[in-house]
Amino acid sequence: METNRFRVGLIGCGVISDIYLKNCASFDVMDVAACASLDFEESKAKAEAFGIPDVCTPDELLGREDIDCILNLTIPAVHAEISLAALQSGKHVYTEKPIAADVEDGRKVVALARERGLYTGNAPDTFLGGRLQTCRRLLDEGLIGRPTGFSAFVGTHGVERHHPNPDFYYKPGGGPLFDLGPYYLTALVALLGPVKRVCGFSRRTFDQRRIESQPRNGELLDVEVDTHICGLLEFHSGPIGTLMTSFDVWDSQLPRLEIYGEEGTICIPDPDPVDGANIFGGKVYYKTRETARWNYRPRVDGLEDWDVAENKHGYNTDSRGLGLVDLAYAVRNKRTPRASGEMAYHVLEVMTEILNAAGGGEYKTIESTCVTPEPLPTNFPAGEA
Repeated sequence: METNRFRVGLIGCGVISDIYLKNCASFDVMDVAACASLDFEESKAKAEAFGIPDVCTPDELLGREDIDCILNLTIPAVHAEISLAALQSGKHVYTEKPIAADVEDGRKVVALARERGLYTGNAPDTFLGGRLQTCRRLLDEGLIGRPTGFSAFVGTHGVERHHPNPDFYYKPGGGPLFDLGPYYLTALVALLGPVKRVCGFSRRTFDQRRIESQPRNGELLDVEVDTHICGLLEFHSGPIGTLMTSFDVWDSQLPRLEIYGEEGTICIPDPDPVDGANIFGGKVYYKTRETARWNYRPRVDGLEDWDVAENKHGYNTDSRGLGLVDLAYAVRNKRTPRASGEMAYHVLEVMTEILNAAGGGEYKTIESTCVTPEPLPTNFPAGEA
């Protein structure tokens, strides 16, 4: 290994780590030097599959002086615990979403990083993909004029139909808002800037869910979080709009994300159940004052009168870990990472206050803020030192 590479230690060797390890291996800026989890055999198998040199316990990994950054892919309930321990040991951190299970712990992570002069990064990094970077370019070019509003919808019927161990999705730190909401809120913050205030409604449709996947088919899960949440958001830059996240929807044809402007609309549709704003690639549709055709003719899919934006950007397949790569360059170049911990904390506060507002029937002012990330250069990582 080249000694000047960013040396990463992985904690949490579950399924999600596969795509991170695959993608990170294609960038010269870093090496995954060691991995760890509570299951040593799982860690060993992961190391063998991806050519990771060392396997150790989490405590051993945190104590190693040759590790620059911890890639924290543990379950949400311990995200903050692992991140705080990593920062205490003098390491940068990149964490799966959310940054923490609650606002207090998220605040501690951001504060400790700032105190120690360390960098924090956080998933989701899907806003760095070609689809949402195309949206950002269209906004920056003024295609739809000044943004005035948005709609964001993501509805599924939970994860117990396909996930072998869906328990944590229905415990504090889980639920549709904390699981799916970060994709949409992070995209919106990356496009429109920080959120000013929110209100919301929520409900828990089922007190128990039946697992339909193997190997636990038929087992019942207790539901400890609300599973259908609707939020209203106002951004400091002016736009207002709606966010719906749900584990109680069997199917929907609503667009996953639309942004409305004084001169037009940008639309990310969802014709495929696995498509949406939580992926890196896909088409971006738009209409403007000049292109809108008000003929009200019957439509097959509702999209034939829309124009498709040119995608000039890379990373249009699953590129999870791109935010970690950007963090490595941010450390090297002493700049703010695009998928920053501060933005993740802001999103965490927004989600928390939507739920708090739903419980109390009031508007909630968002206290935190964050820097709107710079667009990802179309030739990234070329040009990075």
